[in-house]
Amino acid sequence: MMDPITVEVIRGGLVYAAEEMGIVLRKTAYSHNIKERMDHSCAIFDGRGRLVAQAEHIPVHLGSMSIALKNCLREIDFPLNKGDMVVFNDPYISGTHLPDITLIAPIYEGERLLGYVVNKAHHSDVGGKTPGSLPGDASEIYQEGIIIPPVKLVERGEIVRDVLKLILSNVRTPKIRMGDLRAQIAANLLGIRRFREITGKFGVNVVNEAIESLLDYSERRIRKKISEIKEGTYEAEDYLESTGVEDKPVKLKVRVQVKGDEISFDYTGTDPQVNGPVNAVFGVTLAGIYYVLMCVTDPTIPMNDGCFRPVSVNVPRGCVLNPIRPAPVGGGNVETSQRNVDVLFKALSEAIPHKVCAAGQGTMNNVCVGGRDASGKQWVFYETIGGGYGGRYGLDGVDGVQVHMTNTMNTPIEAIEASYPILFLRYELRKDSCGAGRWRGGCGIIRSWKLLGERASLSLMAERHKMAPWGLFGGKPGATGKALIVKSDGRRIELPSKCTITMERGDVFMIMTPGGGGYGDPRERDKGSILRDLENELISEEKAIEDYGIRLQRS
Repeated sequence: MMDPITVEVIRGGLVYAAEEMGIVLRKTAYSHNIKERMDHSCAIFDGRGRLVAQAEHIPVHLGSMSIALKNCLREIDFPLNKGDMVVFNDPYISGTHLPDITLIAPIYEGERLLGYVVNKAHHSDVGGKTPGSLPGDASEIYQEGIIIPPVKLVERGEIVRDVLKLILSNVRTPKIRMGDLRAQIAANLLGIRRFREITGKFGVNVVNEAIESLLDYSERRIRKKISEIKEGTYEAEDYLESTGVEDKPVKLKVRVQVKGDEISFDYTGTDPQVNGPVNAVFGVTLAGIYYVLMCVTDPTIPMNDGCFRPVSVNVPRGCVLNPIRPAPVGGGNVETSQRNVDVLFKALSEAIPHKVCAAGQGTMNNVCVGGRDASGKQWVFYETIGGGYGGRYGLDGVDGVQVHMTNTMNTPIEAIEASYPILFLRYELRKDSCGAGRWRGGCGIIRSWKLLGERASLSLMAERHKMAPWGLFGGKPGATGKALIVKSDGRRIELPSKCTITMERGDVFMIMTPGGGGYGDPRERDKGSILRDLENELISEEKAIEDYGIRLQRS
């Protein structure tokens, strides 16, 4: 058996190599979406295409990277040589949606293939019918942007100019896209260098042996944790509130079976794919499963291919969680991925109640805005907005954060106002939006801004505007979301959760994001916690009386 200290040193080196790839990517990117929101992910694979290390980036990216690499290697009909990099964004290959562009590079030592470095970054525009490439009413994938199959962007160290030109000719902001693609190239170059430094220090054979030991170690640990879950079959269903094209709910249903040290997930009964952008490709569904599994077992287990070995998955082909081309999938990555997590947690709440949280805001609140400035130059701005995290055993939900499948940061108001014709008016926590409980849910956010420029197109892709985030074990639901436009004459136009509209100069956009559901009976809540929420103006006295049944005198 290999020396565990050497294995741990190599593991740490590989993990930080992936982290350092992310640092390079965001430090050299042009777009605010990557350099401020950090909407990117990086990972390292061995020569057999198995995940060996990943950075703490975006769950929906990371969980789909293994399938992206395997699909890419199966699709390409050209050799992948030293100095080459393959670019693609086809969701049915990459496992997410079109704005996520994936870049893969092989790692060679002489003629010997050692592994692969992979990064994925969300580009704020990849063409399509609307700025931001997330049209809420898309009925086929071709409306969502340029589709890039696996092709070489870099060949033997040189950028393939024709491929780059083809991509940049199909987007609204080519200079920014070029900068972000170059940042992705730089990240992979750094990952290759760091991997080769590790093999140079320890030797290729020792590193490969350490990787095998590491994968087996993660498998042993995850199997042990699965075996501690009560054996049985657990079912749940949850709903998306609309397809974007039709105002009808879409059912997600899962059956989780725990048997010994293995776990299976069966989505039979989930609605068929829909004529709208909320279909989620198989990679997105898989990412949700891996995320929830790590949450309810032990997040300290090194995340690698060994964690996947005790897991079996059945997602019927042609359902909303495994659609058939050319179904649109832009919203599946950002919205359906969240509902998949909700339904998985709900199913597991019976088996391991102390490990499961109530529903969080259940949406990424995607806002895409674009237009032309005074010089006629196009601009595009994209962001996601936080909300309430669900209450969990022993802890309140967190206020105003991204939840579950996104792990992105806040886009600073100062950065937005310096770059786009937008003036912010409000940015605050949303009072009374938290679901009451022994441990309350987190509060949502109120964020509003005024358009200073000429006419612009705004696309909203969100959820939980009709169906509130549910509470658990007597906890109450969080507040539903809401979005509206306030016209210069004072008229208020409420928006559906998925739409594309035209804004005029002086119009104000306001979004109120959902709160998290509560956990446990509200009447068992500690009175001091209620008082603190009152003093911090997270809840009103009326809510304290209604939800907790007590009247408090504030000093």
